[in-house]
Amino acid sequence: MSDLADRAHDGSIPLAERLRPKTLAEVIGQPKLLGDGKPLRAAFESGRPHSMILWGPPGTGKTTLARLMADAFDAQFIAISAVLGGVKEIREAVEQARVAQGMGRRTIVFVDEVHRFNKAQQDAFLPHVESGLFTFIGATTENPAFEVNSALLSRATVHVLEPLGDAELAELIERGRALLAAPSLDAAARTRLIAYADGDARRLLNTYENVAAVATGAGRDAIDEPFLEQTLGEQLRRYDKGGDQFYDAISALHKSVRGSDPDASLYWFVRMLDGGVDPRYVARRLVRMASEDIGLADPRALRLALDAAETYERLGSPEGELALAEAVVYLAVAPKSNAVYRAYNAVRAFVAKDTSRPVPLHLRNAPTRLAKQLDHGKGYRYAHDEAGGFAAGERYLPDGVDEVFYRPVERGMEIKIAEKLEALRRENAERPAVRKPG
Repeated sequence: MSDLADRAHDGSIPLAERLRPKTLAEVIGQPKLLGDGKPLRAAFESGRPHSMILWGPPGTGKTTLARLMADAFDAQFIAISAVLGGVKEIREAVEQARVAQGMGRRTIVFVDEVHRFNKAQQDAFLPHVESGLFTFIGATTENPAFEVNSALLSRATVHVLEPLGDAELAELIERGRALLAAPSLDAAARTRLIAYADGDARRLLNTYENVAAVATGAGRDAIDEPFLEQTLGEQLRRYDKGGDQFYDAISALHKSVRGSDPDASLYWFVRMLDGGVDPRYVARRLVRMASEDIGLADPRALRLALDAAETYERLGSPEGELALAEAVVYLAVAPKSNAVYRAYNAVRAFVAKDTSRPVPLHLRNAPTRLAKQLDHGKGYRYAHDEAGGFAAGERYLPDGVDEVFYRPVERGMEIKIAEKLEALRRENAERPAVRKPG
């Protein structure tokens, strides 16, 4: 903590920067990467850096890890912003790396927001990564499978960083409070601030620094929730993940879609985004709604929901949110059926309480001579060789199981599915199974 205390006095530096870890031991979070025996921990301990893509949401430590790696290996650290930089900055980094190499020193080139570089700019790194001139570290908030060239991706290991957990953010608040000698947060205010941060350490610390400054100026001994709301105002309008408000909102969206109300569906969708819910979470819920509440009444709904989720992954916010809105409206106005959902649950319940019935002999696989001698597959009727491509009268359920699990509703495509199934059942009744010799 002495190093942290030394940095506390320069008030011109943002709190998030003053608290940036200087050693691996100071890092909070990312146990899947930095725990004992985990990939990045092993890289630090081996003394052999490797090119990598650090993929994760903002404020999870991507820049910090890159800087720590340079320090750990006594490497020259060159940072390039893909937002502000271009080929000129890449060429300058190459020249600096060559000078360092001539002096026997390693170089780490860190590219922030690497997904913003175009293909030509990303390709400019390839020969130098291959030659070992420098170690390349790219940071991105976007899916590298979509946003990073495959050639560069194949030469770098992708490490996924996760949002910081509540306990980790609480520890950061305590570090910040110690640095600032600021008033303490009561439990409700701390919980609200952590929810607002949404796993982003930088957002947490920047916000806390502002609140602490106001509180200190007002001569307050403590920061409570009303003061937090008064200070942050509209900024604080976020959902408490895991709290009632979050689950109430997703419930309202789901029920509005199920109830075929596109206006209410859009309203709750936007309310969730406005409250700070990750659009990816909403995308996953839309895929679930397409399966549970629309099903085969409109099979296109599932594909459209998946396409919307993929579009968001490619575009991000705010552009990708329109694709999700399109999916919300489509699901709301689509014909509804939970027939597959009910059938699936019914089969699960049946199998859970039933015995493990044997597979009928004619349905068994017969890849060996012994299996054939045991009559596996004997008498199986190949549907494509039958009239209409249907082996009328054939049984596919185990003996003694005669339940009808799937019952289509009279809506959308399931109207035609029901008609088809009824016709097939009539054929089954009229043409009993006649087995051909195996």
